[in-house]
Amino acid sequence: MDCAGKKLFIKALLEEKTDTVFAYPGGTVTDLFDELYKQDKIHVVLPRHEQALVHEAEGYARATGKTGVCLVTSGPGATNTVTAIADAFYDSIPLVCFTGQVPLSLIGNDAFQEVDIVGMVRGITKYAVTVRDRKDLGKIIKMAFHIARTGKPGPVLIDLPKDIQTSSGPSEYPETVNIRGYKINENIHVGQLKKAFKLLNAAKKPIILAGGGVRIAGAENELRQFIEKTRIPLVTTVMGKGLISEDIRYYIGNCGMHGRYSANKAVSECDVLFSIGTRFNDRITGDLNEFAPKAKIIHIDIDTASISRNVVVDVPIVADAKMALEKMVEWGERRETGAWMNEIYAWEEENPLEMNRNKGMTPQMIMEHLNRNFEDGIFVTDVGQHQMWASQYLRLEGKKQFITSGGLGTMGFGFPAAVGAKIGAPDRPVVCITGDGGFQMNLQELATALVEGAPVIICLLNNYYLGMVRQMQQLFYGKRYEATCLRRRKTCPPQCKGPNENCPPYTPDFVRLAESYGGKGFRVTKEDEIDAALEQAKQNTESPTIIEFMIATDEIVLPMVKGGNPMSEMILSK
Repeated sequence: MDCAGKKLFIKALLEEKTDTVFAYPGGTVTDLFDELYKQDKIHVVLPRHEQALVHEAEGYARATGKTGVCLVTSGPGATNTVTAIADAFYDSIPLVCFTGQVPLSLIGNDAFQEVDIVGMVRGITKYAVTVRDRKDLGKIIKMAFHIARTGKPGPVLIDLPKDIQTSSGPSEYPETVNIRGYKINENIHVGQLKKAFKLLNAAKKPIILAGGGVRIAGAENELRQFIEKTRIPLVTTVMGKGLISEDIRYYIGNCGMHGRYSANKAVSECDVLFSIGTRFNDRITGDLNEFAPKAKIIHIDIDTASISRNVVVDVPIVADAKMALEKMVEWGERRETGAWMNEIYAWEEENPLEMNRNKGMTPQMIMEHLNRNFEDGIFVTDVGQHQMWASQYLRLEGKKQFITSGGLGTMGFGFPAAVGAKIGAPDRPVVCITGDGGFQMNLQELATALVEGAPVIICLLNNYYLGMVRQMQQLFYGKRYEATCLRRRKTCPPQCKGPNENCPPYTPDFVRLAESYGGKGFRVTKEDEIDAALEQAKQNTESPTIIEFMIATDEIVLPMVKGGNPMSEMILSK
């Protein structure tokens, strides 16, 4: 029995248990939207921009563990998704993105709103294809969902010409698919794992370094069991934050460019580094020649290409993190790590992670109040200084979850991802921690939050600057603040060294902006106002709330390692 491609599209989504599609209409996908209108099992979310649309699908996927599904039109609709698709690729988020395309007969003719989106995204997707034969549609959609969610997850893009959507063809949707050349590694090389154990058992100063791959594998519980059984201390990447409750004694904290002093020292001084689910990017390693210079390195990752790409390792193990950790828990034995832990504690006492409390409200204070006010919240950050302060000072005990843009570092990610997370987890509080720069990149999603009944609490740290770049200008570029002051106007002097009494007012007024979108807004200038503002935000269950926290312009994120320097060379003070 045959049916139109658009009907098979709906059938495929239902077979894949899709309950939400983030979609923006246009000429080449109107037929698909018409079919979506005729059914009531899939909820269609209409964002206000296609980049935000994909970020919302990311937030939904991260909060629920499901595959995010996107639908946009051809041309600018497709190209607007590229940045967010890249973000999902670098953070291994399962997405299936459908793009409309001009009819097959017009492809290559520079038709209206025609672009080669498949060619554009080949390097930032696991798979991208234009459907050129209606009979292949069901198989290709099945392949897309399978590829997106298996192995190392990631985004897949299917380009659907308009005539494929309307043409008649087979109505069957396959239950399984066999993809030549795509094989999931479901085995563990026991010999390599035994080598790793031999190194760990001989180590006097072992460290576990865990990244986001542990969360993707659903191996948080196994990691906790292994640490509690062996008493080996743990450090995490920013993407690994929240893998383990932070009140566990053997958790040291984040390492890397803005990691804890004690965590970076532990990595620099360890004799065995057991890494799992991280690809050793430059924000973690710094100078590769000086990374963990005294250590034998073990690396477990599901992606063969990630092993020894940046850091040459002594024991490579290609495996799923959960399967590997299950075996590690089975073999693990209690280690005597007391002296090593005392050494790490001494580093923590030498340079604790603490901001000056004598200069008014600080980002640390804001995070501490968030810790006390939310027991099971989903915290979603944008990218910048506020992201690093959140990674340093948020405590993720219990059911709390941390969502951030790690690999690509995409400004504008935070708020739409928070909206998507709230749509996916409506019964959990969702807090977006953002900056005045990043928020303005996708603030139009206030409308989406309102119409979707997604009362996200937006904690906006306003320091009047693009803070992370300003910090580099302050430390390394002689305080030449070029293009980072968000109050700057044409009438300002050409070379400004920082805020003064002649500065123009800030634009926009975020409190009034929230109100203009049907939400609520509050401005907080002192620590004793924080709890009341958070309580008012929690009481507003109908619309988004912006809490604008006015923080000092010159606050910087410390510790900091200058790019390319060894992680042992940390800047500890201004």
